[in-house]
Amino acid sequence: MAAEIIREIRCSLPEFARPISGQFGTGIQQGLETALAEFVDRLAGLPAPTPRQLRIYRALGRAEFAEGRSLDALQAAFRLGARIIWRRYSRVARRLGLGPERLVTLAEAVFTHIDEVTAAAVRGYLDARTDRAGTLARARHRLLALLLSDAPHTGPDGTGPTRTGPAGTGSTATGPDAADLADAAQSADWPLPALLAAVSLDPRTPAPLPTARQPLARIASFGSRPPGDGRLPDHVLADLESPQPHLLLPDPATTLADPRVAGALQGRGAVIGPAVPPALAAQSLRWARLLRASLPKAPDQPVDCRDHLTDLLLLTDPSLVRLIAERRLAPLAPLTPKQRDRLAATLLAWLQTGRGTAPQVAARLGIHPQTARQRLHRVHRLFGPSLASPNTRLELEVALRATTPP
Repeated sequence: MAAEIIREIRCSLPEFARPISGQFGTGIQQGLETALAEFVDRLAGLPAPTPRQLRIYRALGRAEFAEGRSLDALQAAFRLGARIIWRRYSRVARRLGLGPERLVTLAEAVFTHIDEVTAAAVRGYLDARTDRAGTLARARHRLLALLLSDAPHTGPDGTGPTRTGPAGTGSTATGPDAADLADAAQSADWPLPALLAAVSLDPRTPAPLPTARQPLARIASFGSRPPGDGRLPDHVLADLESPQPHLLLPDPATTLADPRVAGALQGRGAVIGPAVPPALAAQSLRWARLLRASLPKAPDQPVDCRDHLTDLLLLTDPSLVRLIAERRLAPLAPLTPKQRDRLAATLLAWLQTGRGTAPQVAARLGIHPQTARQRLHRVHRLFGPSLASPNTRLELEVALRATTPP
C-alpha cells in the first residue's frame, strides 16, 4: 500500500513528479509504513502514536520543507493518501462482509488517524520553516552588520556623526572585504546587487512595518507572502531596533517603486542615501544620516540625497564652511540680524540666477522688483569689485547656502 500511495502521489501531484529516491525516498517510505502499521495497532486497541512515531511523521514534514515543496503540496499528498487507503480498506471490508455500521466506524478511524499523522507532519514542516527563518535572519543580521561596518552614528541630539569604525567622518571607506561579503551574502541567501541604497529613519517616529517572519524583525527573512499585507519585502535588510534605525534597499530604483516600501517610508522621517556598490553601503548610510541630522524636523515624505548632493558636500566639513563664511560674509557683519538676512538672501538669489536682473531676483524672492533693485545696489556697495571674481562668487554661494535659511 505504501508503494501504491507513492506512485499515485507522483502521478497526480505535479510537485512530486520528480523521482523520490535516496535518503528522502527512504524517509517517505518509512513514514508511510509506520503510519499504516500504527493504524493497525490502533484498531487493535493499542495507545496513541508513540514519541518515536511522532518523530518519524515530523521528520517527514521537515524533509518536505527541505525538498522545497509547499505546505499545500504536503497536505494534498496526505489527502490523496487517505483516499487511496480508504479505497483499499473499504474493498477488503466489503469482501469480508462488514456491515454499514462497521464500515462507518472504519472510515472514522481511517480519517482520524490520517488527521493525526498529517498534523504531526505539518508541525515538523512548520518547525523546519521557523528554524530556517531564524537561521536566515541571523545570517542577514550578520550581513547587514558587515555591509555597514564603517557606518557612523549621529549623536542622540542629531548634532553630527560619530564614527564607529576606524575611518573619520570625511574619510573614504573602502568597505568590507569582497570575499567576506560574498560569503556572508551566500549564507544569507541574499544575492549581492550591483547597487544598493541605505535609508536612515528618524528614531522619534514610528518604526517601519515589520517583516513577515518576526513581529519586530531586525532583518527581513524569506518566503513569499500575499501583496499588500503591510510588511517590508523580504529582500530589504532592516535594523529597526537600533537607536538609529535604518534599511538597506537592493536595486533601489526597483525597490523604491514597490508600494510596500513606499508605504513603509511615509511619515518615518526617511532619508534615502545615494545608490552605491555594496562595498560602499556604509557611505550611503553615512550620507543619509548626515542629511537627516541637518533637517529642521523629520520629513513626512522621504527625502532623496540625490536631490541634495551639494548640501551634503557642505555638510561633510562644517568647520571649513564656517571658515569660508567668516571670510566671505564679513561685509555683512556690521548690519543688524534682519538686514543681514535680507541682504544674504538677495545675494544668494543673485548668484543662483546667474547674476540675474532685479526682476529675476525679485521673482525668486517673492518681492517687488524695486525692492530687489535697492537691495542689490547695497550688496554691490558692500562687496565691491570682489563680486567680479568667479572664485569669490563660488565661495560666497557655498557660505550663503550653508548659513542662509531656505
